[in-house]
Amino acid sequence: MRRVSPSRNELVRWQFDLTWSLFEYHLDRLTAADFLWEPAELCWTMRPDDTGGWVADWADTEPDPIPVPTVAWLSWHIGWWWSVAIDHVCRRTPRERADIAWPGPGAPTIAWLRQLRADWIAIVDALDDAELDAASAYPWPADAGLTIAHLVSWVDAELMKNVAEIGQLRLLRAATTQVA
Repeated sequence: MRRVSPSRNELVRWQFDLTWSLFEYHLDRLTAADFLWEPAELCWTMRPDDTGGWVADWADTEPDPIPVPTVAWLSWHIGWWWSVAIDHVCRRTPRERADIAWPGPGAPTIAWLRQLRADWIAIVDALDDAELDAASAYPWPADAGLTIAHLVSWVDAELMKNVAEIGQLRLLRAATTQVA
């Protein structure tokens, strides 16, 4: 029996769904307290501002040593790059980093990330081969010669990395609070 290879769109969607299923495992177990837990003295997190919102720790040049991110910072980071990726695929003016509002610890952020997932699925499922082959200048330089298909694959890779980081932080916090 001859096997039919999946289309590029089906393949990237399969990869995304696999990564997301790993994320759901952790999202279902995260508590509000997990988000702002600081695993090290040197860390990046989300800090309340004077208006009731949140501000991400940030440096325009990468510090040395690199701060350990909290679940809060990582979840904001996912929301930031994913929102901007959606802007690029939809050919909208990309939002600035400071324009991406983090909803806060716990359920609000989990709901926000799940909504980004739903938005992404709708966008990716609607892409045809010509759209996947269109040029994309995100997240790399405009002259890199890469496409929307590269961007879609990058989203999967970046999400997988961030999911692993969040999962590791959740497990580490659970293990250290059980011992104490």
